[in-house]
Amino acid sequence: MGSNNRILQRVYFIYVLMILAGLGIFTRTVMIQVAEGEYWRSRAQAANLRYETVEAARGNIFSDDGRLLATSVPEYDIRMDLHPDVVSDQIFHNGIDSLAFRLARLFGDRSAGQYRSALLAARRTGERYFLVKRDVTHKQLLVLKDFPIFRLGRFRGGFIVVSRVRREMPNRNLAARTIGYKAEGVYVGIEGAFNDVLRGNDGKRLLQRVTGGYWLPIENSQQIEPVNGNDLVTTINITLQDIVENALMSQLIETQAEFGTAVLMEVATGKIKAISNLTRTSTGTYTETFNYAIAESAEPGSTFKLASIIALLEDNKVNPQDIVHTVNGELVFYDRRMRDAREGGFGSITVQEVFEVSSNVGVSRLVHEAYRSNPQQFVNRLKDMGLGQRLGIEISGEGEPFITEPNAQTWSRVSLPWMSIGYEVKQTPLQILAFYNAVANGGRKMRPMLVEEIKNSGATIKRFSPKVLNRSIASQSTLEKVRAMMVGVVENGTARNIRSPHYSIAGKTGTVQVAYAGRGYRNVEGGRSHRSSFVGFFPADQPAYSAIVVIHNPRGYVFTGGQVAAPVFREIADRVFASHLLLASNNQDDTLGIQLPTFRNAMASDLRNIYSVFGQRFRAGREQSWLEAVPVGEEIQATPIEMNGNLVPKVLGMSLSDALHVLESSGLRVRFVGRGIVNSQSIDPGSPIVRGNTITLNLNLN
Repeated sequence: MGSNNRILQRVYFIYVLMILAGLGIFTRTVMIQVAEGEYWRSRAQAANLRYETVEAARGNIFSDDGRLLATSVPEYDIRMDLHPDVVSDQIFHNGIDSLAFRLARLFGDRSAGQYRSALLAARRTGERYFLVKRDVTHKQLLVLKDFPIFRLGRFRGGFIVVSRVRREMPNRNLAARTIGYKAEGVYVGIEGAFNDVLRGNDGKRLLQRVTGGYWLPIENSQQIEPVNGNDLVTTINITLQDIVENALMSQLIETQAEFGTAVLMEVATGKIKAISNLTRTSTGTYTETFNYAIAESAEPGSTFKLASIIALLEDNKVNPQDIVHTVNGELVFYDRRMRDAREGGFGSITVQEVFEVSSNVGVSRLVHEAYRSNPQQFVNRLKDMGLGQRLGIEISGEGEPFITEPNAQTWSRVSLPWMSIGYEVKQTPLQILAFYNAVANGGRKMRPMLVEEIKNSGATIKRFSPKVLNRSIASQSTLEKVRAMMVGVVENGTARNIRSPHYSIAGKTGTVQVAYAGRGYRNVEGGRSHRSSFVGFFPADQPAYSAIVVIHNPRGYVFTGGQVAAPVFREIADRVFASHLLLASNNQDDTLGIQLPTFRNAMASDLRNIYSVFGQRFRAGREQSWLEAVPVGEEIQATPIEMNGNLVPKVLGMSLSDALHVLESSGLRVRFVGRGIVNSQSIDPGSPIVRGNTITLNLNLN
């Protein structure tokens, strides 16, 4: 009996526990549904909803005349929600044949039957995010919106548009490194410096997860619309940029140099009108990968002699007609030997001639004798000219200038003479150009500038004005003397090969041995590499433009600044002068009597810009068409030049860069001889193209 009672007690105990557990579950259920219901319902909804960033359209970057340098091109993926709850059976079956036919006709990548089969298969599985087509253009999107089924929109036709933006440079490689792009997630160049201005403010939209795990946009009042970025107007001129890049490219190809840079600047304002930085790739082609003009701080060599001469003149140490004994072209300073490039030296010559022929012995002797008892005076004079300070240009990455100080551990007894000829100091090409530009600009040193305006929807938000860094780097008396010396370099000295009968050039050649970390002035092969340069301005009597050309490690026996860099400067100056015949005058009446130029083969957009210089309106249809333009009276007679993809194109009269683009696009290999524009081609225009054949172009400057 006692045993039965114990069993009964256990049963009652278990029964009570079950009742209590049931009451607990019931109570918790009521609490979830009533007290905590809103919380858990929101959690369930949140698991199926999320916000997506809607990228703002990045602002455009324009040239100084309003042509696009960088723009955001919209691209789209077209998807389709084929679930019957969205696209009814009647709508789908009535429209599928027409939709498939029109998709096939628009894209041409599949037949109508293939499109129909793909849509039917997706319909059977109820796909809610079926990919119809990737990388659709905006023009194609506008057509698609009127297609059967699609025209009913997102909620009846299942039409889903996934948009994104691709950054594009319409002018290919022109000034690409300076304009900028996104590299490893970071914007460089102007794109990076003005990223906050260009990028705008992103928006948000609400997405809902549907069957299959896809996220689709839904209508929601909380959607935040993106605010598009502002536009930039730069100082870059596309016509001048093409001139500079073509001239630099030609010489780099001819000398097989490692890299080169060229910059064209407006003297009065410091506006950079063209900037090219070209690096030789492993395939032998040249492209923009690094901004040498702004970032490459290196020993400048003989172009630095201008600073030494200015210091000597400002401190009343010499006069241009003083005699300097360059002896036999060699001079020993303590334990090191200074040599002139010319074997046997120049004998006894004037200070002006020392500069004209770029005598290392002459300049170093003058500086050493004048400042050896007080080298700090020389260093201070260099710093007074601003040569120890960065320019503060808008884009990041400017190289640090360096001038050895007498109290530095690296200072030695030979520092002073070697500094005087451009060693033991470092400058970027742009810093050297800004210094020479100041000489052309009456002593006013301008900050180089790349951006003129910030705009939104065509309205100017902010305008940037030229900035003076130094009101006078030297006295007017000294500036007049050194300008005469710079003209002498071209008329009588190391750059006499670039004299022009039409206008005067003032400048200075530079040739420097390249220093390598840990190896001194020896390259990996044990030999020596050189950097050739020329910097100056034109016309010398009324300077409008200054320019610098630097070519690193030209291969071959020719490597001096006068032989390698100066001809590039001359080609740039010739073409700029030809397209701006009124450099020295703003009086439009002076254009009377000027003969308009003839062009045998040029792009319509370029002709429009060139003829506008003469106040001549020019209309010729498509901007990218090739034309022959001949002035007839007051009109320009333009004749289209046909480009048949199966026939050798006519490239006579083209610049080298244009000819290379046209011929290589046709499948031909190109070699060229000379400099300037195409004068003849080895394969007659109109001949059948044999892909892989080599065509030879003869160029000249006439």
